[in-house]
Amino acid sequence: MSRPLPIEYGAITPENVEELRKVNAACFPVSYNAGFYREIAVRRDDRLNKFAFYSGKVVGAVCTRLEPISNNRHRLYIMTLGVLAAYRGREVGTQLIQSILDYFEEERDGKLATVDEICLHVQTSNEDAIRFYIQRFGFVKGEIVENYYRRIDPPHCYLLFKKLRP
Repeated sequence: MSRPLPIEYGAITPENVEELRKVNAACFPVSYNAGFYREIAVRRDDRLNKFAFYSGKVVGAVCTRLEPISNNRHRLYIMTLGVLAAYRGREVGTQLIQSILDYFEEERDGKLATVDEICLHVQTSNEDAIRFYIQRFGFVKGEIVENYYRRIDPPHCYLLFKKLRP
């Protein structure tokens, strides 16, 4: 395995959100609509949505949002995690996800006091991503969601989740 890249984080803003669109287009079999990018850019929450930079170049990004579960409880939902192919295997994705988990730990009794878990949907055929989240971060493979995706095959996904509180 190659050495981890020393990355720096940067905010996703209206001025650079096009870079996020390029990362996502290079990494995912689905395209995200303009509303997705607008929401990320205007939210300006650089602790949950950020770029990974290496030598001044965007090499990856993570986009996460706070979602209600029930009765004033929430979860962190990972909408996207993408790393450009040339930089995979250098722990860029690991560092991005760890930064989200670190933020939770810093704010578990503050801004994120109502957050109980972190989760994401992963296409059933994406064994690398499933292995990444389970082996590196202790996520659990939950229920299968049939026909979650409309324009890719297979259209099914798993809900992967990790409890952040007992």
